[in-house]
Amino acid sequence: MKVFQLTFFGVLAFWLVFSPPNQLRAQGIKHFNGTIAATSNGISIIPAFTLGKPAVFFDLSVGGDRLSFDPMFRFGMNGKPWSFVFWWRYKVLKDSRFTLTAGAHPAFIFQDMEVIVDGKPQKMFIANRYLAGELSPLYKISEHISTGLYYLHGTGFNPTGPKNSDFLSWNTVLSDLRIIKDIKLKVNPQLYFLSVDENSGFYVNSSFTLSKVDFPIGFQTLFNQKIDSTVPGDDMVWNVSVLYSFANDYRKDKK
Repeated sequence: MKVFQLTFFGVLAFWLVFSPPNQLRAQGIKHFNGTIAATSNGISIIPAFTLGKPAVFFDLSVGGDRLSFDPMFRFGMNGKPWSFVFWWRYKVLKDSRFTLTAGAHPAFIFQDMEVIVDGKPQKMFIANRYLAGELSPLYKISEHISTGLYYLHGTGFNPTGPKNSDFLSWNTVLSDLRIIKDIKLKVNPQLYFLSVDENSGFYVNSSFTLSKVDFPIGFQTLFNQKIDSTVPGDDMVWNVSVLYSFANDYRKDKK
């Protein structure tokens, strides 16, 4: 599984980087974007869940104006995989102010687990399988402010672990806030409800991203605070990350 996914990622990246732009456009591909992050604490798509140690994230997006493939690869700093998520997303509605995006993914969450083999306990590295769908309406209030809802439902197909989870959030994005000259700040506060099988609760979190115009490296910190919840996990979760971002636009030839 690990070798297959890494091979797939490598072949996809090589093809997108070195294929002629006109060939990519002919196949409906108009962008290839991504962010590589080194973080002090791996935090999941649902911020209440963490790896609990430093991690490296590879978040990619390739596709057209409406349909995109957005794989997410997360590893511990020792190279051991944590999660692979293979998003397909489609913009159902898209105009200058309002966007409605629907998505679905299969996912694999990896963990060490003790199992019984021939009557004896053995530690094995296993992949837990999940399937999830999302719905995300977003309204752009102004050039720098957007707000919207995000709903995610996940189903687990494992003998152990959660079987059903629901995540509903209200989030706001404050983007391109100029601090000084070319230094900009992005703030993303979020209030959400999380349900995992018979447990549920409310949380609040926010990320702060600092970057420089036309410079690929940025810095981010994220805080997640439990308000009232019976879902197992820490009351307070936070991290600090270094980000490397890139974007390739294939809608027109480079000059």
